[in-house]
Amino acid sequence: MNSSSHTPVAEQTREVIRITWLGMIINVLLTILKFVFGILGRSQAAVADAVHSFSDLGTDLAVLFGVRLWSAPADDCHPYGHRRIETLITVLIGAALAVVAVGFSIDAVDKLRHPPAEAATLIALTGSLLTIFLKEWLFRATRKVGHRVNSPAVIANAWHHRSDAFSSIPVIIAVSASAFNPEWHFLDQIGALIVAAMILKAAWDIVKPALAELIDSGASAPDYQQIVDLAQSVAGIISVHKVRTRRSGAGLYVDLHAMVDGSITVHAGHDIATQLQRKLIVNGPSVADVVVHIEPDHK
Repeated sequence: MNSSSHTPVAEQTREVIRITWLGMIINVLLTILKFVFGILGRSQAAVADAVHSFSDLGTDLAVLFGVRLWSAPADDCHPYGHRRIETLITVLIGAALAVVAVGFSIDAVDKLRHPPAEAATLIALTGSLLTIFLKEWLFRATRKVGHRVNSPAVIANAWHHRSDAFSSIPVIIAVSASAFNPEWHFLDQIGALIVAAMILKAAWDIVKPALAELIDSGASAPDYQQIVDLAQSVAGIISVHKVRTRRSGAGLYVDLHAMVDGSITVHAGHDIATQLQRKLIVNGPSVADVVVHIEPDHK
């Protein structure tokens, strides 16, 4: 059972907004620090890292505006709710991560071909060192909230925070190496390519389940089996079939046919269906709603 089912939607929304605002404030501060110290320390890598921190504001804004939309209750035009907005924002965040990774790769290859003319100084490390500690803490805090409210978009934004921490690692290597020996500048580019590959992997892990949801993929095999087992454990149900699932946001919508004794009353059949719905929503794998079709078993 998912713990988010016990938390009111309004409280979940406030929690998401709080952690996202905190992320925005940290991103603004880090952008200013890295830009100032990058200029003072004559480090192009540090200045580029400041631009990356500034780009993180885009995903923070997407979550801040999006959470109010996807948390809205179902209406006549959107009977299944608005959680697909969250899915779309998750895809956009993953795409933003991929763009950042590609940008790192292009910049690293270019600098391998055209090494920087002026060596950086160690003062340029200040912003990047702060980034690693602050953004790794922010990643963990944001991911914790994302799991607590069961929000793929918030979890995706957490990984964007970690990508900023990762991007500061080659900057630290580059500035340190350049300060002690200008001929070691190539370590910056190699580190950037490694980080780019890691970010691309994170982007794919974020986008893949979101794309599967957009094309109405069903529950995973373990979740599907759990739904069937729970349904068949309800008193009065002989068997279930035609079980169909689809995901919207963090929740699963389930349709199924349940076989019951053909001699029972309509009222009794309705009670069995209600018990089945309740059991799947309370104990199932993030089940948001269940539609049950009762069928008589004449054996």
